[in-house]
Amino acid sequence: MHYLLTIILLTLCLHAKTTDFSIVIDEPFNNALLGVTEDYDRSISAVGFIKTYKNNSSKSDATYTNAFDYLSSLSSAHGSLIHLVKVDNQADITLRKSINLPNFSEAVGVAKTPENGYFVGGYTLDGSLVVLKLDSNANIISKDIFGTQNQDKMNKIVPLRDGGILTVGSSVTSKPYSDNIFNGGLGLNDVYLTRHSSDGTRLWSKKYGTSYDDIGVDAAEADDGSIMVLSQTNSEKSKNISIMRITQNGDKTWVKEFKNGKNITPYKIIKLRDNSFVLSLTQEDDRNKEQIKLLKIDLQKNILLEKVISTTYASVLKDIKEFNDGKIVGVGYVQDSYNTDGLAMLLDSKFSMLTQEHYGSQEYDSFNALSVLHNSQIGVVGVYTNKNSQETNMWIVKLNRNLSMAQTSKTEAPKSKTSNKSTNFYNELLNIFKDEIAANKITIKEDLSINLIDKNLYFNVAEYELTNKQKEFLQKFAAKLLPFLHKNRVSIGTLEVSGHTSSEWGTTDFSQRYINNEELSMKRSFSTLSYIFNNQNRESQKLLSEMIKGSGLSFAKKVVVDKNEDKEKSRRVSFKIILSN
Repeated sequence: MHYLLTIILLTLCLHAKTTDFSIVIDEPFNNALLGVTEDYDRSISAVGFIKTYKNNSSKSDATYTNAFDYLSSLSSAHGSLIHLVKVDNQADITLRKSINLPNFSEAVGVAKTPENGYFVGGYTLDGSLVVLKLDSNANIISKDIFGTQNQDKMNKIVPLRDGGILTVGSSVTSKPYSDNIFNGGLGLNDVYLTRHSSDGTRLWSKKYGTSYDDIGVDAAEADDGSIMVLSQTNSEKSKNISIMRITQNGDKTWVKEFKNGKNITPYKIIKLRDNSFVLSLTQEDDRNKEQIKLLKIDLQKNILLEKVISTTYASVLKDIKEFNDGKIVGVGYVQDSYNTDGLAMLLDSKFSMLTQEHYGSQEYDSFNALSVLHNSQIGVVGVYTNKNSQETNMWIVKLNRNLSMAQTSKTEAPKSKTSNKSTNFYNELLNIFKDEIAANKITIKEDLSINLIDKNLYFNVAEYELTNKQKEFLQKFAAKLLPFLHKNRVSIGTLEVSGHTSSEWGTTDFSQRYINNEELSMKRSFSTLSYIFNNQNRESQKLLSEMIKGSGLSFAKKVVVDKNEDKEKSRRVSFKIILSN
């Protein structure tokens, strides 16, 4: 397969950049990006999830009488957090935020609001549906957690012309006819649709289905306000698809089923500029490999064009969009016997393939969604897997219209005011702490990070309380740093104090080692920032309250010397000054 990715991977909260516009965000455990949109300032925002875990041993002896109660108990122990990432045109991450809801949750898609904020849709581990309205900084304006008393799941969030959204998913069938959203269907799952207004108010929720297992996949709005809904029906013998046309209020107009004797899987439906619709599907070939199938229909359920795109490998287009000239761009994955790559494909208006490109490593990589940008470039998100890893990472790339990797202008463009300011601050810090640098107590990097390298400033194994030597150093360090912060308070957004650990913890279980060290690193961060804070006057405390931030990074940034971990040097705290935008 054809590999075009050139990335240097860093750990945890770092993102990798070369001249290629490709960003891999490596967090512990599996994580992914599933939706992407372009912001009004021409940056790219993506949503997905990261994994987090809690110690839930107190519930380990509990007895459950049904599966839903058991799943609910797990949701308070470990699972996913909705995560939003924003990147600028230089492939720099300008915003990252996790949305911490009462139950763990995953985002499936994002849509812009008129205020340059976001609608984010997703679902919780215990079977509820979630719609969040966020401002441009990903702060929650409103939230709606809803669903039936059964297990529900959201698959897509669809922006509507009135500024609202439609969420598409499935729900375990409601048997009682007293359920006021029940609208036919006696199978395992029914299609579940919900419409929200532009202010986040839920307008209606309805279910649709057959006697089989029905799953809502996607939807698209027609020019007259009606909505075409794409769904999948699974029976004992086959997988088929259905298209349903509904009114703005969710009333069913017609349903068309597609059955051809071969298993068909639906992924996406979009409206074209001529008010017809294209479906991205896959159909199994004689070797039981998925092959891309595209179907064009009109509002009267007539099939206008149908084509199977046969490739050497199993191929899927998870998302498709139309260019102004009628060409179709799609992203997904291509898979052989040994690995999976992200797939980008360009087609003409008759569904003939013009070009395709594969991106990824020799592990599992996949594109999940795309957004056609204002300049005809393509923002793409998905998952990337490091070599010899079993965990997926968040992945953002920007492609040119010909599907080549877009390049950042970072090395060619003149430095911005922020870059000049960062350089000036770096030189100023070198001068302020010249004695400490000369004495090999600290190092300062151009990104304004300050690392403590004196062995007297490291922590002993499993300890987080400050020693007298650490306190003495921090007092002198803060006395020099605070005047710098006061003088430049307009330009400085955050003073980050990060705690770190070595990787050992008397156990071979990775999850437990990580969690224990995460707690220890947070305690080291807190003991350091609290000591600095408590030893300042009222004015300096007010300043620090606005900019200081503590974080625990466990052993994600352990110190490695000659390919071996230096455990003593890994047990430390570090500082970083982050400038305002």
